[in-house]
Formats: sequence, C-alpha cells, structure tokens
Amino acid sequence: MRIDLLLPSILLSTIIASLLLYRKVEKRIRSIIGDRKVKPREVFLIVASMGALVTLVILLPGFMLQIIFLFAYSYMLLIFSYVILNRWTLAFIPPVAFITAYLSVVYLMPEENIASLLFMNLSAALFAVMATVYINSMFPWKVTLIFASLLTVMDFIQVFLTGHMVEAAYKMESLRLPVMLYSQLARLGAGDAFLSGLLSVQAAARYGVGAGFTTAATIAASLFIFEVLALNSYIGYSVFPATIIVLLGWLLGLAIYFLGRKYVEGIRKDVCRS
Repeated sequence: MRIDLLLPSILLSTIIASLLLYRKVEKRIRSIIGDRKVKPREVFLIVASMGALVTLVILLPGFMLQIIFLFAYSYMLLIFSYVILNRWTLAFIPPVAFITAYLSVVYLMPEENIASLLFMNLSAALFAVMATVYINSMFPWKVTLIFASLLTVMDFIQVFLTGHMVEAAYKMESLRLPVMLYSQLARLGAGDAFLSGLLSVQAAARYGVGAGFTTAATIAASLFIFEVLALNSYIGYSVFPATIIVLLGWLLGLAIYFLGRKYVEGIRKDVCRS
C-alpha cells in the first residue's frame, strides 16, 4: 500500500502558518485595507473572474504568463513584507530574493531536484498564506461560506467538464511557476491551500482558536485519506477537485469541535451538580 504523509503535512503546516500569522498581523492588515468588506453579490463576480482566469492561462503565451505571475507574486510579497517588517527598505528584499531564486531554478536547474522542489513548495505555501492573510479581513463569515461553495462548483466544472483547470495546472508546472505543493506521489494547488487556510482562519475568528486548529487537522486528514484511496486505485480519479476534499474536511472539523465542546460542557454540568 502506498501512503503519502508529506503532502498532508505540508498542507497542515501551511494552514497553521496562516492561523498564527493572521492573529499576529490582523490589526496591521486592517489599518492598511480599512473596514472594506466584500458583499455577497460581489462573490459571484470574484469566482467568475477566477474561472475566466483559469481559461486565460491556457491561452496566454508562456513567457507572458511568467511575467504576469512574477509581477503579481512579487507585488504581493512586497506588501506582505511591509506588513511584517514595517519598513519599505527591508520590504524590497524578499521580492528581489524570490525573483533571483526563481530565475536560478529555471535557468540553472533544468531538472527537478531537492532544491528546486523545496523552492516550489515554500513559494507556493507562502502564496497561500499571503492570500489568506490579505483576503480574510475582507470576507465576513457569510461571504466566506458563499465563496467556498461557489469556488467548489467552479473547480468541479473546470476539472471534470471543461478540463481547463488541469490543463492550466500542467502549463504553469511546465513553466516552473510555484503554484503547487509537491510530494513524491502527489501534488496540490496553492489555491486549495489558500481555501484551507481561509476556512480555518474564519472558523478560529468565529468560534475560537480550537476550531481553527481542529479544522486544520481534519482538512489535512481528509487529504491523506483521499490520497490513500487514489494512490492505491480504490477510486478511479488521478485528478480530482481538491476544493471538495477541503470543504468536506472543514465541515468534519467543525462537527468534531462542536461535539467535543458539547461533551466537555456536559461533564462540567455533571461536576457542578455533584
């Protein structure tokens, strides 16, 4: 039986990093973006734009896609570094280091090795963490639920009906763009890691830190279970919309958290009565 512990562990670490970092920089983020909140009707446009972007990736020339991605990632990293370091002179260092490392991987390491895979994993995980930290402050609870549901539907359509998600992923992977989390046996999109972090951070904000860490664990566990089934041919899918796995894992985590809290409260009441 083939078992992959690495990818679920990377996902769990990414979610936990999002949880811890957002708690640390929440006030700083709010001071920069203000009290802007995404409205429910705007979510439809956001998800539709994401779906269109997946299709656009297929149509764009490779060099143009690299330039756009490097610019967008570097800009996100610049703002993120400023939030953490609070000094523009220091904030420019991480983007420059990222571009230098990317060019080194592409032109000096034509074949995959441990160093290139480590760079890809770290960069993709950082992308997921940055997206979570940025977006969480603008997403109320209701909007997050709508966003996760619509994103799952879009992912299902783009994987199984159009196939654009799979084609776009392979194209970006061929360009060595850090948009995937890798293990020796499987891979996971950075967007799926972002959704995992967003849902866990939202759970922590609404129900407490325990809910956040519980859902982080169950999302990673759900990925592990799916991988076992897929790698050992118990299911017939080598490509699957991971947003479904993330959403089911998150719901399972909330259920476990509430059941556990109810059980603890029952014990406390029994102790008080006695």
